[in-house]
Amino acid sequence: MVMAMAMASFGKRKALLLSRNLCKSNLLRSSFSSSRTFASGSEENDVVVIGGGPGGYVAAIKAAQLGLKTTCIEKRGALGGTCLNVGCIPSKALLHSSHMYHEAMHAFPSHGVKFSKVEVDLPAMMAQKDKAVSNLTRGIEGLFKKNKVNYVKGFGKFVSPTEVIVDTPEGGNTVVKGKNIIIATGSDVKSLPGITIDEKKIVSSTGALALSEIPKKLIVIGAGYIGLEMGSVWARLGSEVTVVEFAPDIVPSMDSEVRKQFQRSLEKQKMKFMLKTKVVGVDTSGGGVKLTLEPAAGGEQSTLEADVVLVSAGRIPYTAGLGLDAIGVQTDKVGRITVNERFATSVPSIFAIGDVIPGPMLAHKAEEDGVACVEFIAGKEGHVDYDMVPGVVYTHPEVASVGKTEDQVKAAGVAYRVGKFPFMANSRAKAIDDAEGVVKILADKETDKILGVHIMAPNAGELIHEAVLALQYGASSEDIARTCHAHPTMSEAVKEAAMATYDKPIHI
Repeated sequence: MVMAMAMASFGKRKALLLSRNLCKSNLLRSSFSSSRTFASGSEENDVVVIGGGPGGYVAAIKAAQLGLKTTCIEKRGALGGTCLNVGCIPSKALLHSSHMYHEAMHAFPSHGVKFSKVEVDLPAMMAQKDKAVSNLTRGIEGLFKKNKVNYVKGFGKFVSPTEVIVDTPEGGNTVVKGKNIIIATGSDVKSLPGITIDEKKIVSSTGALALSEIPKKLIVIGAGYIGLEMGSVWARLGSEVTVVEFAPDIVPSMDSEVRKQFQRSLEKQKMKFMLKTKVVGVDTSGGGVKLTLEPAAGGEQSTLEADVVLVSAGRIPYTAGLGLDAIGVQTDKVGRITVNERFATSVPSIFAIGDVIPGPMLAHKAEEDGVACVEFIAGKEGHVDYDMVPGVVYTHPEVASVGKTEDQVKAAGVAYRVGKFPFMANSRAKAIDDAEGVVKILADKETDKILGVHIMAPNAGELIHEAVLALQYGASSEDIARTCHAHPTMSEAVKEAAMATYDKPIHI
């Protein structure tokens, strides 16, 4: 039963074993080589990585550490990809800054800390965010130098299965040769029909990270991780935030019981939700934006106005302009590059990792892909289990999970037990007056093996890793329950939830 359930996991990459037509590949290589007239770069690399995001730069460093001559190509001119430059890192900076402001406004007085006036200095907040990004970007360049990774700035495109031409920022070009080439070009914002993103009135997550003023009203289209995080940033700073979602639920991949509690928490923070609603019209002719909405199933239309609209409908693989068709790299119907269990594409010398292949579009998943892919190239054994990749929504409280949801366990027909422990009964949470949330653990009824863990709490993204390790090693709920946890800590709630799963908790 458990094996069948694991095979059916939503987030798991299905290995696609692809035939390798070496004859065709050799013909392609010969054809491209005979027609190429570009200036050639230096000697051949063992590994060339196209893309310097979390998957790409980690793959490049790992390859160099394994003794492989490595070059990384990055078009942005700054390493770290979407995550570091316009994603994970700047959003977490703003989430933290806005949380500090919200705490100062609403929580400090009860702790005996009072100010005559608290105000937002948005330029200073943005400067702090930009400084964090700049420092980390330079840090990766330092790691490249330390590990002797060659760094080429510019847009790379295949001219053969072993050659990439790079258009440099200076207007020239060079050809980078590689025995093995890894595609790690990440993903891009998914657009919606009839909605043009101008990064002023209608913004993507990139524009939402760089607004010049706090919008009085903000509409977020899409109730996924990114939309809720960015919505919560601006809600804390004073925006009236409405989230419009086509689906019946926010964050559909989340455990349904935890999701309901999470939505209630966001609503208490004055975020509004319009679920099962679609956008059918956009008017930007006035000073703001006017959306025309109607029920997802059809029905009477309504309008909703805002100063800024954030389009957060997901992301799509970024492979445009790479020349994949010309060299025979196969993609699926949604544009993801098809790979086998060793990250090899349909072309023997080319591999792919991260957001351009199936699996969760997460920076840490891309990093794991990068390490495993390079290990395979080096003749070693790599390993990534997408069932063990944690997911975190970095709102406040945070929601973190790993493994199966209760909905998935039920659907698989597995007999299970569930244990829950609220942070209202956790001494550390009560001491700091931040006790909203719960730990929920699912375990196989017969073996007690942990199947999934879901945490809603302050710093849930830190607490979840005990559960990740437990699942990775096939631990039981009793294993966690019988492990001593320091007191007083938030992590004691994980222990108590484990006790509730196999027996009974102590403190509730």
